Amino acid sequence: MVSKDFWVLAAMVIYFAAMLTIGFVYSKRSNSSTRQYFAGGRGVGPWLTALSAEASDMSGWLLMGLPGVAYFTGAADPMWTAIGLALGTYLNWKLVARRLRRYSVVAGDAITIPDFFSKRFHDKKNIVSTIAALIILVFFCVYVGSCFVTVGKLFSTLFGWDYHLTMVIGAAIVFAYTIIGGYLSVVVTDFIQGMLMFFALAVVFIGSVAAAGGVDNTVAFLKAIPGFLDSTHVATPVLNDAGEQIIKAGQAMFGAPADYGIITIISMLAWGLGYFGMPQVLVRFLSIRSSEEIRKSRIIATTWCVISLACGVCIGLVGRAMMPTQFATQAAAENIFIVVSQALLPSFMCGIVVSGIFAASMSSSSSYMIIGASAMAENIFHGLLHRKASERQVMMVARITLLVMFIFGIVVAFDQNSSIFQVVSYAWAGLGASFGPLILTSLYWRRTNKYGAIAGMLSGTATVLIWHNFVKPLGGLFAIYELLPAFIVSLLFIAVVSLLTPAPSDEVLHEFDHYLDDPNDQKVDDDLVAAEIAAGERRAKI
Repeated sequence: MVSKDFWVLAAMVIYFAAMLTIGFVYSKRSNSSTRQYFAGGRGVGPWLTALSAEASDMSGWLLMGLPGVAYFTGAADPMWTAIGLALGTYLNWKLVARRLRRYSVVAGDAITIPDFFSKRFHDKKNIVSTIAALIILVFFCVYVGSCFVTVGKLFSTLFGWDYHLTMVIGAAIVFAYTIIGGYLSVVVTDFIQGMLMFFALAVVFIGSVAAAGGVDNTVAFLKAIPGFLDSTHVATPVLNDAGEQIIKAGQAMFGAPADYGIITIISMLAWGLGYFGMPQVLVRFLSIRSSEEIRKSRIIATTWCVISLACGVCIGLVGRAMMPTQFATQAAAENIFIVVSQALLPSFMCGIVVSGIFAASMSSSSSYMIIGASAMAENIFHGLLHRKASERQVMMVARITLLVMFIFGIVVAFDQNSSIFQVVSYAWAGLGASFGPLILTSLYWRRTNKYGAIAGMLSGTATVLIWHNFVKPLGGLFAIYELLPAFIVSLLFIAVVSLLTPAPSDEVLHEFDHYLDDPNDQKVDDDLVAAEIAAGERRAKI
């Protein structure tokens, strides 16, 4: 008789093969030019844009990190985080997407976020883009590591395989299709993976409620845990000296619930601010076919985000009712989605559903790697070090950068006890505070100059590092999520330094005053794209 593990593995192998095939299919077009490789030739439709943005943003954190927090300490933490993320998603699409798409065309046809910053401020020395690229490389390496942690936990939980070996194999698959296919392969696979993640969350949530005895029985069980379903309290697992929850008479022990005050609520809602500075989302705004299609993408993305976040939180809560003593630590609890899927679904279906976790990790880590590669190749190598570099040289540097990020991500992920939620929260704060305030002021305040831009990025990054490591441990008011104070500090630095230094040139001000009425954005120039592809093919033959 064929084992259950065989059918689970078979479903996952089919899925992996499909993703790699997509990478090969798009490799010829993506490699025709840097514009194609890094931004898809600005020809991506609204559905692909919306779902690829959300899939790359959420990563394995949505299917593992968020349910894990809900399972271990109850509803408050993940619920307020989810609300903040849903609001941030909508506001980012509403306030930033259309303006950034238009301005990026006016500002010298910028195809990366660092490139946009330099061209927006006419920074001929590319200091702004170099700083932005370095920040991206640092935090995206951490992000890639969090995705590889997800991959390792997935296979070790499903099959009992060695965490380190499976983590490296999964990382290698992501690296392969990213380096082969470029941005277009990432977007198309992200679209498929976004659909799969949505399906997986919905199926497991509905099945888990039924398995736990229905809505009434589930709610009654969870209400018996002090503070578990409260929005202003957080459940407090009783831990032993090893940091594991104590189990007595088959029951998980909880102490008196801890207060979840207004400072903590604001702290969790502040997660939404991070969206304004997430390069993996912002680059989707640059690559969409036309700014007129952004409204459609906004509706799709926000709907996907709200439903998926709600399902992720509920799976963790219902999982506690299904398996009350299964996981003794929050890091272990991040496997709840996998274990519930195994318990509920037929083997082949389980393989398809848990592929959603790998899908999330693949979509996110591939996006992080391609953006990191573009930052290094386009903005540092081509923009600063070797301005006469050929496209072949730029592509070579991009691929070397991908390899370095791949290796660094493996190093970060080597500790299998890493909490995905904690690793992601740190990188999210760093990118959100470094770029979010600058994106908003670049699009809405004409007085912003390159000196303010540099000050904003550096102060945001420094505040995240200092607050997280030295201020936050003091507790009380200082325990607030580092993104919020860092975001405020960055805004202040941008405003003060911009006002204390020379105003932007008349040319920069003219671009700002007219970027929304520029007609160049209405449609992709298909002839230009075709010409670039043909030129790339000729170079490849040479």
